[in-house]
Amino acid sequence: MTAELVRGQNHPLPGTRMEIRVSAGTPVVAAVTLGDEQGRVVGDSTQWLAHPGVPQLPGIEVPRQAAAEHRLAVDLGAMPPAVHRVHVLLALPGAAGRPGAPAAFGAAPAPHLAVTTTEGAAIAAFTITGLGAETALLAIELYRRQGAWKVRAVGQGYQGGLPALLLDQGVPDAAAVAATIDEAVGRELSRSVDLPPVPRTVPSPRPPATAAQGAPQQSAPAAPSSSASSGAPAPSGPVDYRHPRRRSTPPPAQPPGRTPSGSPYDTPATPAQPQPQPQPAAAQGGGRPGTPHTPVAGDATGWSMEERLHNQVWGMFEDLSRTVAAYRSAVDFAESRFEQELDRLLADPRTRGGPAAEAARDQAQARQFALVDQARAVLDRDLAQLTAEAEVVEPALPAAFAGWENPVWHAYRVPDQPPLAVRLGALTLPEAPELRIPLLARLPLDRGLWIDSSEDRGLAMETAVAIAARLLASYPVGGFAVHALDPAGSGGKALAPLGATGALAMPPPAAGVAGVGEVLNRLTERVDLLQMALRGGAADSLPPGFDTAEQLLIVNEFPYGFDDRAVNQLRYLADEGPRAGVHLLLVADREDASAYGPVLDPLWRSLLRLTPLPSDHLADPWVGHAWTFEPSLVPPGSQVLTQVLRQIAAARPAYGA
Repeated sequence: MTAELVRGQNHPLPGTRMEIRVSAGTPVVAAVTLGDEQGRVVGDSTQWLAHPGVPQLPGIEVPRQAAAEHRLAVDLGAMPPAVHRVHVLLALPGAAGRPGAPAAFGAAPAPHLAVTTTEGAAIAAFTITGLGAETALLAIELYRRQGAWKVRAVGQGYQGGLPALLLDQGVPDAAAVAATIDEAVGRELSRSVDLPPVPRTVPSPRPPATAAQGAPQQSAPAAPSSSASSGAPAPSGPVDYRHPRRRSTPPPAQPPGRTPSGSPYDTPATPAQPQPQPQPAAAQGGGRPGTPHTPVAGDATGWSMEERLHNQVWGMFEDLSRTVAAYRSAVDFAESRFEQELDRLLADPRTRGGPAAEAARDQAQARQFALVDQARAVLDRDLAQLTAEAEVVEPALPAAFAGWENPVWHAYRVPDQPPLAVRLGALTLPEAPELRIPLLARLPLDRGLWIDSSEDRGLAMETAVAIAARLLASYPVGGFAVHALDPAGSGGKALAPLGATGALAMPPPAAGVAGVGEVLNRLTERVDLLQMALRGGAADSLPPGFDTAEQLLIVNEFPYGFDDRAVNQLRYLADEGPRAGVHLLLVADREDASAYGPVLDPLWRSLLRLTPLPSDHLADPWVGHAWTFEPSLVPPGSQVLTQVLRQIAAARPAYGA
């Protein structure tokens, strides 16, 4: 259970490796000072202060960039013996004075910090309230007392900003160090996207019109962020705006400071204000003038290369969202200004007609085209950077993150432990259809999947089998089990590879009402048993021989073969199953279940809807872009799926499975 702390309260830490997650609602700079028993920095600040310019110290890794959401990696066991206190600092970046950015923490949402395990389990949380003119904060401290580490909520603000805070921490030449941090943040921001500069006399443009606006919505409102009640970070992954529901993926292992334009939680630059002139691409070489930034696979932070690549992929997703948002906003602004100038010309009888009026209209249109061209140049620059990064990252992805066409699958070996995430498909935007960002889902799945079969039932089932095979290949032998409900028998051909290769001791798909009921009874009893064991603190007292593998239930042509009791059981598995290791993979057309009315609405909203054909039904949580989802399918004629399943089958005897 998470401990919600107030100022001055402390809480013991159960281990030495953890993450500190920051949610500020506006871009902030995160830094960490290492202190002695009195909490003072001793000696050279480069060895006792982690900040965007020096993001790594023994036991500490912080983001390189200002962002609205951060994840700081902490290993207290790797701290030097002289370190007794670890202070987490937050500050508004040096660019806080730019239009649209809050001038102080009192004008921004209350910062929230959560200390979690490396697996994401919350330990303690602290929301810093009551702030006013402060521009820097000593948020929390981790301190050692009698050999054990604890966390204390501090929430001390500084109106003098980062220099005053660093001076109070005992950092030598605090003002110069603060300037160095601002410079490092500025170098990272030079890779992000800004709108073209506009004259201050020009009225503010309209808010950006995103593709999600005007998209068909369900009558039920979109589910609010879980952070509102739990203090967890806001949802990171895309959501199906046509079927509002809770978050589609758990908060990603956010790359603290790896991305060209921030973290997956950054707030896009507001289009309602003029922005500074973006730096040319030639000046984006990480501080080396005249050299472009060279993409590197795994340049995000994380405990392993797998986590770094995962974080980098999510950062690319956010980068593409922001750069396209800036471009669309600039285009919308240019059009708005052109319309306003035409309105002024038409409002004055002296300028409604004649050569002078025609010349004025041509000049107004030329200004519009100039702004659009400038915005397009910035977009092309950032798309080129992201494309270059994708070309480096895609070949370096492990099998679980890679498409079926990636050669890495030909070197597949059964893993000893599950990966961080699996690939469900790819996401694109109309401005860059060739740039595909992998859609990764964290493991274990925290929600079920729904393959919409309304357009192509056969392809929907093939998509479901490809996902099931990918999940099976991501777990050690015996760590994942698959069940199938196919009451009408129409999915037998698509399901055949899972059983025919011997990779899985999969029973024949259950058919008819009796078969559906038997499988659902068995899985609901499993969920009930695990819930009782967990609630009673007796997770180690499960019956001998209890199968601890993750369970996947493929349901084809729902609701055919389902009676009212089976429908309720399926809803129960969708809600409670993921916490007990039981996951749904539903292949269905929602219209087929319309006879049940609104009773099934919670079921559809609890699942992540995927499509077997490209569809623009997903929206990001920052600006609401309509992203086109493309499923990860096995290339036509490829035998890679069969080869992978045969490898799993060959490994079964060695594991006694």
